Amino acid sequence: MKYPARPHRGRALLMAGAAALALGTLTTAPAVAAASAAAPGCAVTYTTSSWPGGFSANITVKNLGGAVDGWKLGFSFPSSGQKVGHGWSAVYDQKGTAVTASSVSYNKSLASGASAQIGFTGSTTDGNPIPTTFTLNGVTCNDTATRPPAPPTATPTPTRTATAAPTPTRTATAAPTPTATRTATPVPTATRTATPTPTRTATPTPTPTKAPATGTPVGINGKLHVCGVHLCNRYNRPVQLRGMSTHGIQWFPRCYTDASLDALANDWKSDLFRVSMYVQEGGYETNPAAFTEQVNKYVDMATARGMYAMIDFHTLTPGDPNHNLARAKTFFASVAARNAGKDNVIYEITNEPNGVSWASIKSYAEQVIPVIRAADPDAVIIVGTRAWSSLGVSEGSNETEIVDNPVNAKNIMYAFHFYAASHKDNYRAVVSRAAAKLPLFVTEFGTVTASGNGEVDLASTAAWIDMLDQLKIGYANWTYSDAPESSAAFKPGTCSAGAFAGTGSLNPSGVYIRDRIRTADDFPTS
Repeated sequence: MKYPARPHRGRALLMAGAAALALGTLTTAPAVAAASAAAPGCAVTYTTSSWPGGFSANITVKNLGGAVDGWKLGFSFPSSGQKVGHGWSAVYDQKGTAVTASSVSYNKSLASGASAQIGFTGSTTDGNPIPTTFTLNGVTCNDTATRPPAPPTATPTPTRTATAAPTPTRTATAAPTPTATRTATPVPTATRTATPTPTRTATPTPTPTKAPATGTPVGINGKLHVCGVHLCNRYNRPVQLRGMSTHGIQWFPRCYTDASLDALANDWKSDLFRVSMYVQEGGYETNPAAFTEQVNKYVDMATARGMYAMIDFHTLTPGDPNHNLARAKTFFASVAARNAGKDNVIYEITNEPNGVSWASIKSYAEQVIPVIRAADPDAVIIVGTRAWSSLGVSEGSNETEIVDNPVNAKNIMYAFHFYAASHKDNYRAVVSRAAAKLPLFVTEFGTVTASGNGEVDLASTAAWIDMLDQLKIGYANWTYSDAPESSAAFKPGTCSAGAFAGTGSLNPSGVYIRDRIRTADDFPTS
């Protein structure tokens, strides 16, 4: 899990700030569209973020009239250079500057006062002016307040605002469903318990798995490696993996079944399954053998479906990974030996270091990486970064401490985490700059605040994901679970019910992220 404000990244293409246009209500003539009864009143909010040559737009459509069953939103771009690219939660059509967005099955019914959220990314050759008129089923929604988007700007030096980290509300429990799984984590206390000497068992023989079907992410890309600042496939071409993270597997094992993994691979069309094994908080330290077996089981399930499996050693409290150094060596010696025969395993050796220097994190990494390399010499390994894997931003630093003093190992990447409602332009600026020098992987992000709760911030989430797509930086969303928090993909009770495919069981965050992950992968094969 995560806690204080999270960062994000981008390359030389920094998002320029969001502009909001609120469109008011109108009660006028009946609709002209073919879609069911028209609303006699409507309101639209249009929010856009820009970068050189491109932009994203998030639109909230509110029905202020009678209920409709099927709707069509219409508007025109002010510039002929503005083009819709990838869209979500609606079917888009553009003729000249005129654009229509038609409802899809899960949002076509709008009761009076109900809203639908849709959006798209686009390209532009002549700025990003905001449309001034919108119609819903032919009824014009009057423009009551317009504000142009901020123009693209050069990547700024990040400015820092100190945010207090709330006191965590965690208590150790056997294995119940947590009621508060994500709150800001304070700097760890300086008192450390002695690290136990690991007890080693005989090294297991690697268990090779049958190669997945050629059409799967692993079947197409094969074993991955780091080339320059990118993650590359068997053809030495950069690829972006997109997928989901589990919640704590000690709390939500019912969410990770054959049915849920089938949905993730076939309905969500995910490339990646991140397995988050907490070390404390009722996790690995309570039963190392059982949790190791559980992780291996989930790796096998991902492998059978042609997805990449990321093994996350989910350290969080205490924030110094060296507190768990002996446990990490024992755990990674076991899972690396057992899974070395697979082409789809990625190792994330520490989740969110916090309250500790980069030098200490680097020292930890340079002791754990050789343990993995002894069994699996070519696997990609991801190292967490300072300040809850924010490249140091959440504790007043930035990526230069890593650039100037990188981990002494090959085939590694650095983790970055963000929560879209908490981490915005200053974090994106750092990631944008860092992506030109460091291989980055967003091993965890949320659409909400760093607490894991709050409203879904679609505008900031879209800005983040658009940048990640442009930079080919992989990501895993927190979380593929039915936890009682707004960051969860599923509504509470879904995992017990066992119906995972489609959108009926999804929270707003899940609907949006599923739409983004389901878009066709761009895996170069030559």
